[in-house]
Amino acid sequence: MAMAGSPGAKKGILERLDSGEVVVGDGSFLITLEKRGYVKAGLWTSEAVVEHPNAVRQLHMEFLRAGSNVMQTFTFSASEDKMESQWEAVNTAACDLAREVANKGDALVAGGICQTSLYKHHKDEARIKKLFRQQLEVFTRKNVDFLIAEYFEHAEEAVWAVEVLKEARKPVAATMCIGPEGDMHGITPGECAVKLVKAGASIVGVNCRFGPCTSLKTMRLMKEGLWAAGLKAHLMVQPLGFHMPDCGKGGFVDLPEYPFALEPRVATRWDIQKYAREAYNLGVRYIGGCCGFEPYHIRAIAEELAPERGFLPPSSDKHGSWGSGLNTHTKPWIRARARREYWENLLPASGRPFCPSLSKPDA
Repeated sequence: MAMAGSPGAKKGILERLDSGEVVVGDGSFLITLEKRGYVKAGLWTSEAVVEHPNAVRQLHMEFLRAGSNVMQTFTFSASEDKMESQWEAVNTAACDLAREVANKGDALVAGGICQTSLYKHHKDEARIKKLFRQQLEVFTRKNVDFLIAEYFEHAEEAVWAVEVLKEARKPVAATMCIGPEGDMHGITPGECAVKLVKAGASIVGVNCRFGPCTSLKTMRLMKEGLWAAGLKAHLMVQPLGFHMPDCGKGGFVDLPEYPFALEPRVATRWDIQKYAREAYNLGVRYIGGCCGFEPYHIRAIAEELAPERGFLPPSSDKHGSWGSGLNTHTKPWIRARARREYWENLLPASGRPFCPSLSKPDA
């Protein structure tokens, strides 16, 4: 199969999705850049775009080579309530970095906002919308291609975010960090999806907090809710790159391993190929990842859905399909692993005989 070609005239996000095209999102920034020494855990703010732009640029490039169609601005928690006087410089730099890399391939730039630190305390709609609007002004000035409201655990705040983003007259995607139990006020996934579409979102779904399997269960509930309400929207899923079947309603942040001991839970590339196929079969056409989703995970999505997309990503040039590169190995038992059946049926060991397979949430 051919590799992706050089960039030409780019179709917009809705033009791609309306035609049935698969859009591959990007992956982990906060968790990955924390491991690489560029982000500090705690507030998880994104000042690395100013302090270490080369690190952010490199990660964008890795996702582009792996097959991402979207370079999302690294603007998580980049609102004034969390970054004070730095917020504008961070949002501006993030847009410039995302655009620089997107221009090297067939990728779009998405300006991203997330939940604020204010909602849980006083639910001041006017003040919260002002924070969203400040970021939107930068995204509009930098002419991003579309907008994403992500990582919302309260449907009401997510609706406020969509209402503000719609002011820019660009396509809006909205994803919530919820599981099958719904948001923190007990609003079901189906009801959340309906609220977001009625607010103006053209693309809805979930991101972060939960692993691929749980996130797909939530996506099914969102899809059913939209169908029951007679509404249509494109579906988007960007889960964790970790296995999290033992999460409670709050997701992985409540597990004792969060955030510094999650490595034993990392999904394999083969797990992600399975996830990509299941998401596609569910009708999701915007498929990516969030925390823990490394570039090789994004490549796994692009490789699994290469028949539908019609090409492989550039980084597949160094990766044989289903381990086919192992055919050149000198040891026959390793050559025997160069087949799909081996990797699809493997039950990988953790190497930790005294550790449990599951944990109990702290909250």
